[in-house]
Amino acid sequence: DRAAQSLLNKLIRSNLVDTTNQVEVLQRDPTSPLYSVKSFEELRLKPQLLEGVYAMGFNRPSKIQENALPMMLAEPPQNLIAQSQSGTGKTAAFVLAMLSRVEPGNKYPQCLCLSPTYELALQTGKVIEQMGKFYPELKLAYAVRGNKLERGQKISEQIVIGTPGTVLDWCSKLKFIDPKKIKVFVLDEADVMIATQGHQDQSIRIQRMLPRDCQMLLFSATFEDSVWKFAQKVVPDPNIIKLKREEETLDTIKQYYVLCNNRDEKFQALCNIYGAITIAQAMIFCHTRKTAGWLAAELSKEGHQVALLSGEMMVEQRAAVIERFREGKEKVLVTTNVCARGIDVEQVSVVINFDLPVDKDGNPDNETYLHRIGRTGRFGKRGLAINMVDSKHSMNILNRIQEHFNKKINKLDTDDLDEIEKITN
Repeated sequence: DRAAQSLLNKLIRSNLVDTTNQVEVLQRDPTSPLYSVKSFEELRLKPQLLEGVYAMGFNRPSKIQENALPMMLAEPPQNLIAQSQSGTGKTAAFVLAMLSRVEPGNKYPQCLCLSPTYELALQTGKVIEQMGKFYPELKLAYAVRGNKLERGQKISEQIVIGTPGTVLDWCSKLKFIDPKKIKVFVLDEADVMIATQGHQDQSIRIQRMLPRDCQMLLFSATFEDSVWKFAQKVVPDPNIIKLKREEETLDTIKQYYVLCNNRDEKFQALCNIYGAITIAQAMIFCHTRKTAGWLAAELSKEGHQVALLSGEMMVEQRAAVIERFREGKEKVLVTTNVCARGIDVEQVSVVINFDLPVDKDGNPDNETYLHRIGRTGRFGKRGLAINMVDSKHSMNILNRIQEHFNKKINKLDTDDLDEIEKITN
């Protein structure tokens, strides 16, 4: 579930990710000079907003902010479609744009932000509250299910954040918001948004009620064709900021496989290499929740300290498990694919595929393999991936993964354990 994954990333992130991706900027008017900023002062923000930015711990703009903020704050306002992954500071960027455009003396909604879910709306709301801490005249309303207002009531808050269905009701049926007075319209997490039934439709209907000169800002971590089509419907004449695709590299990761005959032998092999791998921290991936639960229980019986992360846990519970793992309270995290994406724990130097990643038809899932073993070897460090092979079928899967990445995966021998200890030490 993309929305849960996105929320999880927000809950576990304590600071911005330093992305190595290059940013590509396509301007609506190629003749106008391209401004980027290296400091927040250059943006000539209201002093109380600058104070809010610094209080949040931002010292200088992140990569996406350097290019996006001058465009978002330009006069006359410009529309923007921006791609940026989780943790790059995009929420703070569009919140700053909204707070800058608001006339605090006018007691009606002027900025509207759509989020895919109630929980994600609350997360963005927190950023608005933190950044607007020194700007007490600015008020925020949540247009989310359960927030019941009296019919005929008008909203006096200048910023409204909510989910598409409720916002649409507030604008059209209930008339709490006058859409013609909205100056800034933000669509956050567009890729998550349009993966949800009905959201795409509702968002387009809201956008059609807004005035011609309303500034439209759309953000998405990914830009598949469906997201592009949607973005072009909602954002006329946009500037575009894209991330150039980063070449995912496996060069810093040593890959091995271990031959076994069944699940119990895989467990035994895991116990044999356990001492070598837990000097640092390890993540072990299983195909199903059932296997993950079994493996975590067996390892605990052997006296090992392990954490278990699986899909039926609430997002907050998952965040707590990751936090403990990040703090080193458990050295090993046993998990399913739910966690292959987005979790950056710098200390992870070993990934073990207890089960090789396959898609629903049983073919190798190369992208998941890359995401899983990409948890290690990050931040320029050396990493290690160990694949457990327990049948002819899984050997065939491994061979196809090797062919896909054009990378040889060696059989793990006892002599390699010393090498492993060197990598993990």
